[in-house]
Amino acid sequence: MRLVIAECTVDYEGRLTARLERAVRLIMVKADGCVAIHADGGAYKPLNWMNAPNTLAIEDGQWRVSNPKGEQLTITLHEVLEDTSRDFGQDPGLVKDGVEAHLQELLAEQVTRLGEGYKLVRREFPTDIGPVDLLCRDGDGATVAVEIKRRGEIDGVEQLTRYLDFLNRDPNLAPVRGVFAAQEIKPQAKTLAADRSIEWIELDYDELRGVERPQQKLF
Repeated sequence: MRLVIAECTVDYEGRLTARLERAVRLIMVKADGCVAIHADGGAYKPLNWMNAPNTLAIEDGQWRVSNPKGEQLTITLHEVLEDTSRDFGQDPGLVKDGVEAHLQELLAEQVTRLGEGYKLVRREFPTDIGPVDLLCRDGDGATVAVEIKRRGEIDGVEQLTRYLDFLNRDPNLAPVRGVFAAQEIKPQAKTLAADRSIEWIELDYDELRGVERPQQKLF
């Protein structure tokens, strides 16, 4: 990972145009090629970013990050305050909580809940950027990557987007589409998923477990 603290301006061109005026920011370049620009605040969410796969070209104090979709992020460095790089090595990945892991196991056993004719290829399908929860084939034989969360939020959709970008580079799998599955999915995550052409489904944990709910009685 490379971390650069610099006074910079940032311009984005793609589905829309956006500009970050001159200020001191943290620029993060991850091993998979993801580039993110952070302010000193705002929790974990970057001000702007470009997911892998992309191309980074550096020339005369400007970083130009472009991707196959035609998007471009231009970072103009006015003054570099700190520039450091470190190899993090192989990350073991996130250990899912009990419910989330069980959801994955149950959905793998009942994969036709995603659609008629679905078949499981593999659980925890390995990639260089982390394991995909479920890799499936739909009724037409097309590849489907499924990301499963207990609580579906924007970061889960972003995670699935990175997996799809990576998997679609494999000619043996492409084209790969995505399904975002969770017990509850936030409206913002549903909107982002739709914008990324990712399907979403809300899961009933008790139904997957075969637990019958007692009927409510008035008397």
